Amino acid sequence: MLRGRDHEVETLGALLDRARGGRGGALAVVGGPGMGKSALLEHAVRTASGFEVLGTRGNPPERSMPFAGLHRLLQPVARRIGDLTSQQAVTLAPVVGTGDPRDTDAFAVNVAVHRMLTVIAADRPVLCWMDDVQYLDPATLEALTFAARRLGGEPVVMLFAARDDRVGHLGGDPLAEIPRLRPAGLDDEVARRLLEDHLDGGVAEETAGELTDLAGGNPLALIDLARALTPRQLSGEDPPPAALPPRSRLRALYARRYRRLPADARWLTLLAAADERLTVETLTLAAAETGADLDALEAARTAGLIVLDGDAVTVPHRLIRSSLYAEAPLAERRAAHELLALVLDGERHRLRRALHRSATAEEDEGLAGELDRAASRARRTGDYADASRAGRRAAALTPAPERRAERLVAAATDAWLAGRPRRSRTLLRQVRPLATGPALRGLADLLHGTIELRDGTPAAGRQALLSAAGHLLESDRTLALTALTRAGEAACSAGDHVGYCEIADRVLALRGPAEPPAVELMFEHFAGLSAGFRGRHDEAAGPLRRVIELAGELDDCPSLVWGCVAALGLGDNPRARDLATRAVTAARELGSPALLPNALDFLSLVQFGQGHYPAAVATSLDGLRLARAAGQRNSAIDHLARLAVVAAMLGDRETALLRLRAVGDQPTARGLVRADGLSAWALACLDLIEDRHSDAAVRLRPLLGVRQVHPTVGMMAVPHFVEAAVHCGREEPAGRVLRIYERWARSTGCLVRQALAERCRALLAGDDTDAERHFQEALRLHHRTEAAFELAKTELLYGHRLRRGRRPKDARGHLRNALRTFEQHDADHWADRARSELRAAGESVQSEAEPALDTLTPQQLQISRLVSEGATNREIAAQLVLSPRTIDHHLRNIYAKLGIRSRVELSRHFQ
Repeated sequence: MLRGRDHEVETLGALLDRARGGRGGALAVVGGPGMGKSALLEHAVRTASGFEVLGTRGNPPERSMPFAGLHRLLQPVARRIGDLTSQQAVTLAPVVGTGDPRDTDAFAVNVAVHRMLTVIAADRPVLCWMDDVQYLDPATLEALTFAARRLGGEPVVMLFAARDDRVGHLGGDPLAEIPRLRPAGLDDEVARRLLEDHLDGGVAEETAGELTDLAGGNPLALIDLARALTPRQLSGEDPPPAALPPRSRLRALYARRYRRLPADARWLTLLAAADERLTVETLTLAAAETGADLDALEAARTAGLIVLDGDAVTVPHRLIRSSLYAEAPLAERRAAHELLALVLDGERHRLRRALHRSATAEEDEGLAGELDRAASRARRTGDYADASRAGRRAAALTPAPERRAERLVAAATDAWLAGRPRRSRTLLRQVRPLATGPALRGLADLLHGTIELRDGTPAAGRQALLSAAGHLLESDRTLALTALTRAGEAACSAGDHVGYCEIADRVLALRGPAEPPAVELMFEHFAGLSAGFRGRHDEAAGPLRRVIELAGELDDCPSLVWGCVAALGLGDNPRARDLATRAVTAARELGSPALLPNALDFLSLVQFGQGHYPAAVATSLDGLRLARAAGQRNSAIDHLARLAVVAAMLGDRETALLRLRAVGDQPTARGLVRADGLSAWALACLDLIEDRHSDAAVRLRPLLGVRQVHPTVGMMAVPHFVEAAVHCGREEPAGRVLRIYERWARSTGCLVRQALAERCRALLAGDDTDAERHFQEALRLHHRTEAAFELAKTELLYGHRLRRGRRPKDARGHLRNALRTFEQHDADHWADRARSELRAAGESVQSEAEPALDTLTPQQLQISRLVSEGATNREIAAQLVLSPRTIDHHLRNIYAKLGIRSRVELSRHFQ
């Protein structure tokens, strides 16, 4: 099995299937070394049952021998030359070693090779594979690409595999006209499974993550790294390798290129490997100090070891950079760092200078202190990545164990704030055997619990956070309360509201008479939420209002998020949206990737609850991107699950299922009850649009009362349960659940929920008069909100009832309104239903013309902008968690709305 290569395998399979049906084709598999090109060719060979398989591989020593590669390819079928015309047989005879090569005509050979493949394919399909194309002799490559460009009506498949960094060395690009398949880097989950395939036992999650980062998703690099791990590295007790092992095939490849460079080019390349932020200006100063010829850099660039991008001089990949650095002798590395420390002058280079001075040093408290101070300066400016880097090095140079542990905790915290949870976990593992004091253990547990809350299992996070509170209570009461607040959040994430109330009781026992505003907010937050979870809603209102008031006076992201939660609990949607928006702004201004995904999660939740589905989608797509970049998988899962619900509500089955597949079983495995509930809700919405009402009701029932299910998700799903239950004759349970929902809607004061409650009453109404009264009240409430889609759905249901009640004239206006909104939301399923209802009501359907760009939905606008920026359909699909086919569908609709026919025309609209 080829891990993470589903798309590539599907593409190859389709090509082979077409050949079995009589139509061939060619494909160039292009990528960097180690990306699995040869493995894909081998897979094609294994699955080419019934094919005549011919293959060749480029060999550097034979590159100067004309037709050497073609000789290897055709040798097994040399006997078939007799099936060609006499002239073609004479032409090909020298190629297979049976004739005189002196008078070989290249064009005649090309034509004869194409004819030879056609003749063989008359008996059965042919698969030709060519690996390491960059090393094939030019004559062979010309003949094979000539044949590949002429395939179509013959059952011949030609697969070329070439390194993308060497194709240009072939002279132009001989593969330019052949469709390309570029294997992508493996994602984290697939990379972890590949590591485990090559290990006897398991591997610590943070170790796997660090290796994935180093390998950049390169399969061969991952395999080489896996084979080099020590038992302590496997368990996470020791840091993972910083470079490929000496015997790695990839490292040997890069080392050969490096050693072949002229001396000055090697030296300049080493300087770039020693400083990933090297500029032309700094390199020029360094070259002048040592007398190196700066023009020698061109040799390194030609070898693919250096990239010049504006003022930046970089080694193109961390894998290559670490390999080159490891290959250089220690004395040369030390000299490179000393030189860079010398030429990096001025205050702005203070941290980099300190890092270079310490790069090859042994334990030294003086240097450690200098780095520690540099880390503090970086932290104050929001540069957490640099702060963590300096802190890690400071800890490594610190002789005293307890002081080293303090610096490791600081570096781990900075790594977390920089969006590097794996690095943070790795550093925390090093803290445990060193930290002896309760305060330091408490800080380590606080960070560990926070990471588990956002990127692990909330249950484990709660335990770590409760431990942190116990350690910190005497030394730092505010931090202890912060730990308890996050422990409460972990309990809520796991759906354990009893556990939350137990934590609240513990917190409230610590309350003093005069607390600072930020601390008072924590106490009021616990008092309000715990009262609500215990069913004492009147008692909850006062503390929650106080939380909103206090949050309004503060400007830190966590306080603003807690204020948003309180406002949601009270149904104060305008304040909830304001506080969530301010939380997002505060997180952005702080410059910390760690805080943004959670703040965006709550902003999306507010928008979703208010029925602003396009806004919720845009916010969650942003949150998903940032959560993935920050390594916060729990936040990413929440965003994905909400995106799945919205897609299902809009009737977009393919997108909803794609997003649900991305969620997978992670909510259950991690104990993320809200995401679990959202996933079930999304599936129920899909049941509804496909008229499987009984299935939808069965799927939703557990959300509405079974313990350990998120209560807010359950309440929000009630209108869909009522809709499903009414269609399958379960009015009694629907009525019971609706009464609870109505009390909740009134208690929160949310007009959207009250409108939905009235719509549900209309669906349950036994006669048309009652139904009309409730529909009219629902519409009145809807018009006071911005929930356009839910208004349209109510109008559709009302129009349907009016039409069935033989009032088609009254129905048409509502149905027209519904259709217009569904079209604006790109909700094709619901638009089709509205059109069907309109036709049944006696009206021909014609969409109203609107200004072109105004007709695009937010998602269509986003797709259009990405197209105008040059993104491919696959790239857009990956970013928006849609399928490429869905992107094609959206583009067709966009073209139709704008009256255009191409991506070029679309780009002009957004220039």
